[in-house]
Amino acid sequence: MKQSFDAIVIGAGQGGPTLAGRFSAAGMKVALAERNLVGGTCVNTGCTPTKTMVASAYAAHLARRASEFGVQIDGAPRIDMRRVKARKDAIVEESRAGLASWLESLPNCTIFADHARFDSPREVTVGADTLTAERIFINVGGRAAVPPMPGIDQVPYFTNSSLLEIDFVPPHLIVIGGSYVGLEFAQIFRRFGSEVTVVEMGPRLVRREDEDVSAAIRQFLEAEGIGVRAEAKCISFSNDDGDVVARLDCATGERDVRGTHVLLAVGRVPNTGDLGLDKAGVKTDERGYITVDDELRTTADGIWALGDCNGRGAFTHTAFNDSEIIAANLLDGEKRRVSDRIPAYALYTDPPLGRVGLTASEVAKTGRRALIGTRPMTRVKRAVEKGETAGFMKIIVDADTHEILGAAILGTGGDEVIHSIADAMYAKAPYTVIQRAVHIHPTVSELIPTMLGELQPLLPRATQS
Repeated sequence: MKQSFDAIVIGAGQGGPTLAGRFSAAGMKVALAERNLVGGTCVNTGCTPTKTMVASAYAAHLARRASEFGVQIDGAPRIDMRRVKARKDAIVEESRAGLASWLESLPNCTIFADHARFDSPREVTVGADTLTAERIFINVGGRAAVPPMPGIDQVPYFTNSSLLEIDFVPPHLIVIGGSYVGLEFAQIFRRFGSEVTVVEMGPRLVRREDEDVSAAIRQFLEAEGIGVRAEAKCISFSNDDGDVVARLDCATGERDVRGTHVLLAVGRVPNTGDLGLDKAGVKTDERGYITVDDELRTTADGIWALGDCNGRGAFTHTAFNDSEIIAANLLDGEKRRVSDRIPAYALYTDPPLGRVGLTASEVAKTGRRALIGTRPMTRVKRAVEKGETAGFMKIIVDADTHEILGAAILGTGGDEVIHSIADAMYAKAPYTVIQRAVHIHPTVSELIPTMLGELQPLLPRATQS
């Protein structure tokens, strides 16, 4: 059956439903096509389930430390993975059901539960239906990459999605990839009782961060018993009597790592290969990401791409912001751009890392005059009182304009505290606004003004490279 709409949204991740809601409220007739589960990566295999498991792992970790706080617990805490999974599944289902219910309540919005493919720049086939619209929006997200490593098909391996479905604790989990996804799962399962080894091809963990941040993260992970093997230039796998053997070509350490299961956390790929984009005139780059301009328009007139599939941000918050940019430009007469936003994200290890703007290394490479302030969490009373003193805070400002250029808060509450700095950056306020603000005691945030009062010239250093 052929049906005509004002707008077609392909994909019900974080950006698509929001956009459909805006169009619906504007009185437009909208079609929303989703071939799998509403909510996308965030709700189903990303933020919601993983942070729920982070919470369970934190509870186990804190229980083991109870005596440090004067609390006596007889015996070691026991991990019931079936209950951990059941709690995670219930929270995911509630979130997904809430979104589905909201979408179904939207006036002028028709939901199609099937795969969408372009037939032309204005036509999309969804199951047995052909949909037409003058405006089409692609929000198909991405999935875990599974590179053709030698022997990977001979061993039991997980991706971030499949690992969420297990109801047991792997005896020894080998994590391939020392960045955000890999490190969060590494700490989760170590706290659940797994032996864990992280294998990273690069010289250090989370390479996009400054070296001092990477070193501090490695330090607290190793303190929990997580093994780290860096500079693994060549990785292959074999099955030895039921065990997984990962063979590494590393500068130091044993050549073989023996475990029971493997997690592949080596990046993501966009879900763009089966959409018929060529029939619509929508171009992609060499990795499959849809090419978009600063207002998220593709190379085909009347077609936009938002969320993970456009390569302009790999986070829920950037996908949501994409939808806001498109809606504001089309419905509100504004001129919003992707380049207006400041990069911000978090690593949800314990302690977490909150990041915004440029790193110290990136600032140093620009050659601009800059100032830097740092504060170890051992000198943050709130962290001391909580018994969580790992990490530090760092902030960089322009020495001439006094605008804040970037910050990293690796420590308890860092994922929340970072937003006060982000807000000041969006306001283009001089750092003195925060420095002179009165923050509540005792908090982590109250040390930001103190840190800003102790700025020193930023110099090129090995720890920032």
